[in-house]
Amino acid sequence: MWFTRVSLQNPVFATMMMCAIVVLGLFSYQRLQVDQFPNVDFPVVVVTTEYPGASPEVVESEVSKKIEEGVNAIAGINTLTSRSYEGTSVVVVEFQLHIDGRKAAEDVREKIANLRPLLREEVKDPRVLRFDPASKAIYSLAVVAQAPTPGASAMSAVELTNWADQTLKKRLENVRGVGSVSLVGGTKREINLLLNPQAMEALGVSADQVVSAVRSENQNLPLGTVRSNQQERVVQIDARLLRPEDFGAVIVARKASGPVYLRQVAQVQDAGQEVESLALYNGQRTLLRSVQKSQD
Repeated sequence: MWFTRVSLQNPVFATMMMCAIVVLGLFSYQRLQVDQFPNVDFPVVVVTTEYPGASPEVVESEVSKKIEEGVNAIAGINTLTSRSYEGTSVVVVEFQLHIDGRKAAEDVREKIANLRPLLREEVKDPRVLRFDPASKAIYSLAVVAQAPTPGASAMSAVELTNWADQTLKKRLENVRGVGSVSLVGGTKREINLLLNPQAMEALGVSADQVVSAVRSENQNLPLGTVRSNQQERVVQIDARLLRPEDFGAVIVARKASGPVYLRQVAQVQDAGQEVESLALYNGQRTLLRSVQKSQD
């Protein structure tokens, strides 16, 4: 070969060329970037729809099939699959590789918007998401509550969740390269109203009346402005309940004998919300913080 003949005739030249290739390789290796999830566009769109209280059979007939029929007309679809669970429908639309993922997602959103009036009112608005491998968590952090001193009580699940949301999350999001921080296994504070069926039946109060009264009394409402020649004032109603005991004074109904207060038909409990997700670390309940990187 000509390369072998030139190397034998010019050994110094061949040696210098090999040294240059080695130096160039070392220089390139130091600057080589490695990414577990490179910026690759997968034309896969996932449509998630919630139908609370519906069985998988009802979800399939009322949601999944309608969404499949609606998005099936989009050009460039490779495969279309759906899964119906209790209260949830998941439709996966996989396009051909030459289709742009952003355009595919926009086409699916347009079809879903036209399809929304055909779904029942109880069905929540479908969520259209693109499949992005870069959204996978690159770092996970377990937060465990421990007592500050021996004999002292550790933070409750609600207190730990508030600290993780208000303090830890902000510090993690300020780190360079962090895109978002999600929480798994948290328990947020919630005011629970435990209705008493016997008291409600005795006083002639329904659950709908309680819900309507709490919703209407616990809100801030703007009323407009009051103008004069010298000034202009903004008028609003500050009716947001600030303390848990304030809920007991809400009037849920008015009878001939007088008003019926919420404390007469329900027990107000300052506690946490129902557990919807759970994270364990060595068998102990904990909070899981998942860190996603920013784009590029």
